[in-house]
Amino acid sequence: MSATALSLALMPGRWLREGWRRLRRPSLVRRLMFAQMATMTLLWSLAIGLVVNSAMTDDLSVIDASQRSMLLVAQNLADKPAKQYESLRAMDLALRNAFGNGDDATLSPSVIVWQHGRQVYRSDGVPSDIVNTRPDVAEPVEIDGKSWRARTIESPSGKTSVTLVTPGGVQMWLTFQSRGYYLLPLVISVPFLLFPAWLSIRLALRPWRTVAKEIASRGPHDLAPVSIQPRHEELQPLVHNFNALMGRLRASIAREQSFIADAAHELRTPIAAMRVNVEALQALLTQYIPTERQHELFARVLSSNARAERLVGQLLRLMRSHANASAPRPLRLDDLVQERLAALSTLAHVREVEIELVADERVEIVGDRDGLVSMIDNLIDNATKYSPAGSVVSVGIRRIVDEAVLTVADQGSGIAPALRERVFDRFFRDPDQVQTGSGLGLAIVLAVVDAHGGAIALSDTGTGKGLQVTVRIPLVLRV
Repeated sequence: MSATALSLALMPGRWLREGWRRLRRPSLVRRLMFAQMATMTLLWSLAIGLVVNSAMTDDLSVIDASQRSMLLVAQNLADKPAKQYESLRAMDLALRNAFGNGDDATLSPSVIVWQHGRQVYRSDGVPSDIVNTRPDVAEPVEIDGKSWRARTIESPSGKTSVTLVTPGGVQMWLTFQSRGYYLLPLVISVPFLLFPAWLSIRLALRPWRTVAKEIASRGPHDLAPVSIQPRHEELQPLVHNFNALMGRLRASIAREQSFIADAAHELRTPIAAMRVNVEALQALLTQYIPTERQHELFARVLSSNARAERLVGQLLRLMRSHANASAPRPLRLDDLVQERLAALSTLAHVREVEIELVADERVEIVGDRDGLVSMIDNLIDNATKYSPAGSVVSVGIRRIVDEAVLTVADQGSGIAPALRERVFDRFFRDPDQVQTGSGLGLAIVLAVVDAHGGAIALSDTGTGKGLQVTVRIPLVLRV
């Protein structure tokens, strides 16, 4: 069997498994349908129960009108025996066809008409000796081992009487026959009500799905209230509470970011003062010919101070990228990259690293300038810091379809593939890295990229060494 034929053969099984899996999954629509069907079944059961109860306790009143009509006909046609017989027979046949099985006396109601003590009419198949002991009361009668129920009504003069006879056990059938007009549509309509019930529930839940769709389309940093203002009473509390939750989250995040930013800002001054004082103290000690150990200790203090200063600076940039981002506006990314490379050229010169830029075309995007500056500075700073002296850092900026693509490739030791996702976590650093760092640089870059609806990826450079960072940012902001 070929692979295609095998796939086709297995397809019904997959459909069945998928159908069963979806059927077992809790569904609000299905729950409402079951509730509707259960309510209708309960009502129908109640109606059928009332009919059954009526059948069990009925005294043949369901065909009372027919019996009284025959009594009246028998009275009025007493002086015309032939016509009286024909009329009673016609009414008897109509009664049997309406409530029974025609000529079969064991499945149909029958009548016996008496006038002046003489039997003037009797249905076919019914015993002639059936009599009632009490007028107008249904009584069980046993004739030749067969059970019957009989009720006799009399004319006011007592000269004419009509006995209605039904076979035992047929009373239930007579009741359903007489009231089936009401029950039959209910029973037949059960399967036809499923689709209207499903459709009505789907339509009723459409505003709910609209709200859910808007919430699902949001980005991870979008904490704005839901724009839909539902008119429905059931949906308003949900939207109101969701918007209130978003408001509390915004306030909480803003307070946290503001606190960290303020703390970082406040830390910059004492750290800078500490560095100045240490440098001044180091200058004073040179007059007394410090020992090598003293030089080493001062170097460590200055290194730690530089690291703390860098960490505070990165932390401040990270908070600003979240809390104080300026409004997005059109800007040329290629010009911005060139500007930042010029600003960072001194640092690259100190590290003895050369930076080359490849930007052949105009690349204009809509974005936050401060955030993009922070992103570019971090990428260039990392690339020059981790590249060995005498190496080259390659920076490229291109436009591909509807995206701006920025690449920064260094010639350093790179990052192991297993760690390329983790290095975006805050304060995480490659355990094998010997260069000092705060562990916030790539976290800041990721935050800026996310804010612009872009993507970032780390990969090999293809030269056997180094790391390439590729940032893709939509030309039009989609967040």
